[in-house]
Amino acid sequence: MFIKKIGIDLGTKNVLVYVPKRGIVINEPSVVAISKEDGNVLAVGVEARDMIGRTPDSIVASRPLKDGVIADYKTTEAMLRYFINKVVGGFRLFRPEVMVAVPGGITSTERRAVIDATLASGARAAYIIKEPIVAAIGADIPIGSASGHMIIDIGGGTMEVALISLGGIVASASVRIAGNKFDGAIQEFIRKKYGLAIGERTSEKVKIEIGSALYLDKKLVLDIKGRDMVTGLPRIMNVSSDDVTQAVQSALEGMVTAIKEVLNETPPELAADVMDKGMILSGGSSQLRNLAQLFSQATGVPAYVADEPLLCVVKGTGIALENLDSYKRSILSTR
Repeated sequence: MFIKKIGIDLGTKNVLVYVPKRGIVINEPSVVAISKEDGNVLAVGVEARDMIGRTPDSIVASRPLKDGVIADYKTTEAMLRYFINKVVGGFRLFRPEVMVAVPGGITSTERRAVIDATLASGARAAYIIKEPIVAAIGADIPIGSASGHMIIDIGGGTMEVALISLGGIVASASVRIAGNKFDGAIQEFIRKKYGLAIGERTSEKVKIEIGSALYLDKKLVLDIKGRDMVTGLPRIMNVSSDDVTQAVQSALEGMVTAIKEVLNETPPELAADVMDKGMILSGGSSQLRNLAQLFSQATGVPAYVADEPLLCVVKGTGIALENLDSYKRSILSTR
């Protein structure tokens, strides 16, 4: 297969891969299962995610990315190699050019780690592009215009807030508060309030099925299973959407603070544009019920969730990839 270019949204929760003219070809969890005995990769993606919390001592199933950056270099390299091979095949005549979307607030060392891991996994060239830019492109925001556009990209590890005008970022904030923080807060709240220990996948299920950023007039309820902290025995109980709203308050306050910081740095003319157009939310965690309404209430600026928010970053990466020469000069880090 003569695939010369690949776009990757290297997320804390999911990895999405885009190939020009074919679109999104992979959307899998960023989880790797490794044998402790010999260090061999046993499973990647969906298969590895199903092992989380269920492995024997000889196997470790983990996420190699934490808060949007590489926490385990070797495992990230193995994961990238697996996904690139899955797209282009194990035998290939040409090594592809790979563009990776990363959080806007990562350090130069973290950026270098992504480039090195991408090259080591079989890429001919690696380009790094900032998530707020590609999220805006993927959300059909005309970033090249002389007008202010505000994008809020909320993934698993980071929340990126950026004001974009004329193709560049005018003001931005990157905070490591996102979907994983919600999950952790729900686990902690249920443990403290109900004395029930639940796993990562259960807390994520609670967030998705009944979670809300604002208290609901008609509460949602869900039965969950966990381990009783007192007896040590399995127990089933129900939790409500009010529990989730209460659990994530601290994380939501941190998000609102980041948005207000960017709005405070916004020049008056661009602030008027943002007020007219509103703030656009993208990323998987932007789908939490009533999150846009909360941000709107807290700032006085209208907020909307983009179409297919989970796919905005990878779609934008794909568009940037297809117009590589235009983007190479302005917003890419490369090697």
